[in-house]
Amino acid sequence: MNYGVFPMNHEQARAEESRAMERVLAATQRVQSAFASLQSQFPPQGEGRPSQFALQTFDAALQELEDAQAAFDELLGDLLDGKR
Repeated sequence: MNYGVFPMNHEQARAEESRAMERVLAATQRVQSAFASLQSQFPPQGEGRPSQFALQTFDAALQELEDAQAAFDELLGDLLDGKR
């Protein structure tokens, strides 16, 4: 018996899907913002020496996007396999 584990209803499944998609969207927006900040440090606006902070911010944004996409892919795979 699986005490405490309940099958997800349709609304819960849709809410989980929405959260996963929102996470990917937010991560994509952070990558775009971090890229714009990084790009501004190169000619013609900047001197071509990006700050460590800008590089780390961009790297963190890319990592979050990768993680969000992986989580979404896992969710989608589970849905297609009938596990959710």
